[in-house]
Amino acid sequence: MFLSRLVSKAMQTVIARTAQTSRLFGDFLVVTTRRIILAIGLLIGLAALEVNIGPLLAVIGAAGFLIAFALQNSLGNFASGILIMVFMPFDLGVVKSMNLLSVQLHTPDNRAVTIPNNNVWGDAITNVNGTDTRRVDLVFGIACEDDIGKAQKIMEQVMSEHELVLDDPEPVVRVHELADSSVNFVCRPWVRTKHYWNVYWDVTRTVKERFDKKGITIPFPQRDVHIQGAFPDAAPAG
Repeated sequence: MFLSRLVSKAMQTVIARTAQTSRLFGDFLVVTTRRIILAIGLLIGLAALEVNIGPLLAVIGAAGFLIAFALQNSLGNFASGILIMVFMPFDLGVVKSMNLLSVQLHTPDNRAVTIPNNNVWGDAITNVNGTDTRRVDLVFGIACEDDIGKAQKIMEQVMSEHELVLDDPEPVVRVHELADSSVNFVCRPWVRTKHYWNVYWDVTRTVKERFDKKGITIPFPQRDVHIQGAFPDAAPAG
């Protein structure tokens, strides 16, 4: 036990100085090394007590084969866990911990979610916190009869005034779609990843307020229905 603690602390120090190793993989190495040393120590102790460990190792080997056959899915999770730790598609953060079978993470509303490693490694992994900057994608619709040049100028001004919107890459405002009831603009400012939702909410609110002041209408879905021949001719009065 003393040796396992000593070696694990030494490994933690070395891993902390290695920038290429993820925290998930580092924790896995430390825990695995500690358990291997304890297992070896147990076998040495049994041998020192003159306990014949040959049959014990044979039983462990046979049991290991049967367990591996019965737990094929778990072994798949094990292999996926090793690949995740080595290739580091994500690290600790929203992902709180990881073991050889599953990943534990916390959602923004603080729910604890456990995902099998196979499901993580076998599907697309989107890491929204993996880069320093992100693009905010907003869509604003105006009435078809409104001035599109005036609306575009308002959105460009809102983004240029916001202190958290980056100048490089430059924000983009373009007419994107002629929809059924509106002319839709895309509004795409770039921000630091940690400021994503602040900018999203601020720009949405400010654009709505500026549109109201300048008489730009955000239309609701509507449809004109023309009915022909649905009613008989009205009888003459009297």
